[in-house]
Amino acid sequence: MRRNLRVAAYAVCVRDGQILLARSPAPDGTPEWVLPGGGMEHGEDPYDTVRREVAEETGYRIRVTGLLGVDSFRLLSPRRRLTPVTDHHALRLVYEGEITGGELRHEVGGSTDFAAWQDLSAVPGLTRVRLIDVALRLWRERPAHGRLEEPALPRETNAD
Repeated sequence: MRRNLRVAAYAVCVRDGQILLARSPAPDGTPEWVLPGGGMEHGEDPYDTVRREVAEETGYRIRVTGLLGVDSFRLLSPRRRLTPVTDHHALRLVYEGEITGGELRHEVGGSTDFAAWQDLSAVPGLTRVRLIDVALRLWRERPAHGRLEEPALPRETNAD
């Protein structure tokens, strides 16, 4: 079995009743909304990762205003022809961010293709990754220990 650990940092940026999201293709090609953020580079501090990723995916510069929490999940991908089963472990740090500059733009040649402000009330109707729901709960509930105590949410189909 192959093991894969991915550590990533994401930002919840909310202003005027809207959340900043990016759009990314799911494994089947269907567009889905994601939080701006992504994988850490070797030797990079997660604080720097989230600021870099938000700038790359949305054009905005942010000030990190807090650590909301950590989301961790594992996903076993099935064995495919000539490929062993892979045990993916995603460790995702969720920060709160405030826009300090830049202009909204779409990423070119990256993992996302579109960025937009979405009304918080519209989020439940969006095609989105599970992390958005987790992150919004962390933002609303602000658990002191940075972890949601509710039963596990359904697994995601990809290891964003």
